[in-house]
Order: sequence, then C-alpha cells, then structure tokens
Amino acid sequence: MKPTLALLLMSLFISCQNPKKETPKQAPFFKLSLAQWSFNKSFRSGEVSPYEFAKMASELGFEGLEYVNQLYPDVMESEDKAVALDSFVAKNNRLAQAYNMKNVLIMIDSEGDLASSDESVRQLAVTNHKMWVDTANKMGCSAIRLNLFGEKDPEKWVANSITSLKELAAYASDKSVNVIVENHGRLSSNIPVLMQVIEGVGMKNCGTLPDFGNFCIAEEGYGSLFDGSCKEFYDPYQGVSEMISSAFGVSAKSYDFNEEGNETTLDYNKLIGIVKEAGYKGYIGVEYEGNRLSEEEGVKATKKLLEQIASTL
Repeated sequence: MKPTLALLLMSLFISCQNPKKETPKQAPFFKLSLAQWSFNKSFRSGEVSPYEFAKMASELGFEGLEYVNQLYPDVMESEDKAVALDSFVAKNNRLAQAYNMKNVLIMIDSEGDLASSDESVRQLAVTNHKMWVDTANKMGCSAIRLNLFGEKDPEKWVANSITSLKELAAYASDKSVNVIVENHGRLSSNIPVLMQVIEGVGMKNCGTLPDFGNFCIAEEGYGSLFDGSCKEFYDPYQGVSEMISSAFGVSAKSYDFNEEGNETTLDYNKLIGIVKEAGYKGYIGVEYEGNRLSEEEGVKATKKLLEQIASTL
C-alpha cells in the first residue's frame, strides 16, 4: 500500500472514531411556568377540573405554576371563603408536590377595586387581597398578581393605588410574598403612570408583572393588540423596557403563530432580548390566548418559541 493512501485511510479511521461533537444548546436564562389562564376555556366550561392544573403543566414540561383564583368556583362562590381557601391550599400543595412542580404565583381577580375613590370599596378590596397574601404564603408562592381598577382620573388613580399597595406590601413583607401589578388595561397599561405608582410605594416587595400583550389603554375596555380591537395602545416594547427593572415575573402572552413558529403580532426575539438585557432570571409564564390553535397546541407553540429564542441568546 502506498504511504499516501495509508495515511489517508488512517485519517479517515481516526475521524470516524472521534466524531465531531455538537455544540450544546445554551440553557435558558429563565425558568418556565404555565399560566393557568391558558386553559381557561377548559376550566370554565367544567370540562376539566382546575385541580388538574399541576398534572397538565407537568406533562407539558413546565417547572412552575401560576394559579388564577377566578377559575376556582369552589373558592370564589363559597359562603365561607376562609374554609374554602384552606381546602384550596391543601389540595394544590399536595398536587404540586405529587407532580414535582413549584407554586410560583396566584393571579387575583374579582376581589374588589384597589384604586377606587370610595374608601369603603377600596378598603374591602385590600382586606380581600390580604386573604390571598396569606394563601400565597401557605403555598410557597413568591407573589400575588393584582389589578388596579376603580378610578378613571389619573391623579386619583395613582394616589389610591399607592395607598392600597403600601398597605398590602407591608402586610406581605414578613410573609415572603411580593405584591405585583400587571399591565391589565386602561390606566394600568399606561406604563409611565403605572410606574409612578410603583415608585410612589417604594417598597422592595412591590413591583410589576409585565405582560407582553396587555398594553391597551383605550377607555372603553381592554381590547386586544392581537385581533385589532384595541383602538389605543402603549408600545409593548417600550412598556416591557420600562416595567422590567421592577418585575417579579413576566407573562409571555401569545395569540397565533406563523409557519416558522413565530408569534404573528409580537416580535418575541425583541421582547425576550429586552428581558435578558435587564438581567431578569426568574420565571417567564406562558399565557396563550388564541383561538385558531387549541389551548394545548398554543401553549406548546409558545413554550417552543421561548426555548428556541433562549438557545440563541
């Protein structure tokens, strides 16, 4: 055998014995949680029990759980909410442990207007939310997410919101619970005004939950950036940029996807880039709200997109 041929065969043998290793994908800088609202149609119809949530999230490959209180009629419609909440805590703690899931936060709706100028209404809302602070503490959740509704005048809204949040944050401070506000329509989606509130409270356990899609500031209601029903909205990229420094959570809202797997309304690469640049390393919650895909398919598409983007950043 000629020397050159022998060397060639030897090099081929060595390369076969030492195949080129693939560069490992970069681990995400965040953890993934599932917003229970993604399956709100199934839960609200009665087709699926809300207590199936931990099992569903586990099977879909999530680490954390983001509960939504209004999806539990056994609690919200109970004549004795304290007793109902004890059962809620016991059931969900047992299920989270059984499926090796982390309780992350509870989204609070329908518990009163924290920004109301009617003092009795505002104070009742604070009292109601304190029950959920206690619940979050018993479940090991890091936060409750609340809404700021009840007043249309911006100056009064800011003042009332600060008063309520200060009381709630003080109550939650020794319970290892953060009190966080989501941009959820109207004034709460007018981010400079919302940040006046957060800065006015000035407490370490009071912050924000930036939602990628909830930036409609139209007076007539929520509206949607996704279906064009919102007539006036705040720039979502600017909004996330302004909220992220005070964020204790992030909500990756989605509606539909193209053939390449990208969200059709929002630039997820840009949004996740903003979140990463800010140094955020907590949970990002998947919250699918679309109609074309099924709830499960929409959740999977959102999760896949987030994981793909994370591997490139």
